[in-house]
Amino acid sequence: MNLLYINRPNFDYIQDFIYTGLISVLGKEQVIEYPWNFKYHVNHRPYPKNIGLVTGNFFGSLFSKVDFKNIDAVILSSCHPFNMQKYLEIMDKIDTNVPRIFLDGGDFPEVAGDLSRLGGEEIYQEIIKKRPFDLIFKREYLLNKSYEANVHSLPLCFNLKHLPSKQTSNYKYDVAFWAVETAPIRTKSLELLENKFDCKSNGTVRNQVMSKYKRKGTFYLEELQSCKIGLNFRGGGWDTLRYWELAALGCFMISQRPQIKIDNNFIEGEEIIYCKDDLSDLIELCNYYLEHEEERKRIGSNAQKRLKKHHSNIARARFIIEKIEALQND
Repeated sequence: MNLLYINRPNFDYIQDFIYTGLISVLGKEQVIEYPWNFKYHVNHRPYPKNIGLVTGNFFGSLFSKVDFKNIDAVILSSCHPFNMQKYLEIMDKIDTNVPRIFLDGGDFPEVAGDLSRLGGEEIYQEIIKKRPFDLIFKREYLLNKSYEANVHSLPLCFNLKHLPSKQTSNYKYDVAFWAVETAPIRTKSLELLENKFDCKSNGTVRNQVMSKYKRKGTFYLEELQSCKIGLNFRGGGWDTLRYWELAALGCFMISQRPQIKIDNNFIEGEEIIYCKDDLSDLIELCNYYLEHEEERKRIGSNAQKRLKKHHSNIARARFIIEKIEALQND
């Protein structure tokens, strides 16, 4: 299967995770990036800015030419006007029977909803008027919202290649939530926590600024792994990378319950603990699991096992490929 992967040079969670997953499943020759993307071939930024990196194909990809007549499916990999414009420029070069797939990794619940803030709505409308998408994969697929039958849930995931080389058993922090206040629940949680446990000393405080973070790259993941309890609350959307990072690291997680569709989600009480939406039980839950180490470790370990099986970048890529193949065989 030859996939034409319409991408943009900027960092993009869904776009970059799925690119590496598809490469792992299909191979480098079968996933044709368009336009050529420098950051997919040169490790010039630390995690998570490098999650799209695939080594060993720099020159082969740089000098390759796209044969638009030899494409089995087209993937528009991001809900961004850059991707829309690039796709619009070449869509007439591709046979109309070739399946068209749209990965909507935006924060808005509506399909292509992020274009209302980014621009590009008119381009999107022109695209779907000429040739509608056969499959749409939606990150913020709300549980309480209806979608067309060709729209499928596609939350974030984790590339296991980015796990720290050693899994730590030495905990440095009790309870941590290092995050900027992009949603009211984040502010409320930080207000509750700031003078509890070791939160203030470990940086779980109000008014954090991402550009001033000292925990970056692999060191950030090592620090996250060093937490007895890692917390997760929604940001601009329900789906957060933290939700998947904590599980990938085997870290015990207390989270707000995501209101998006997640197939094979973590099992409450066995692999994750959900707090109440008003956070009225958050401190109580933290106290309980700080005192029950074995239970805490077991839940973290169980979450890690589920993530490796169902929520890696490779698992997400296989899900997309299965849907494309089903479409082609229909």
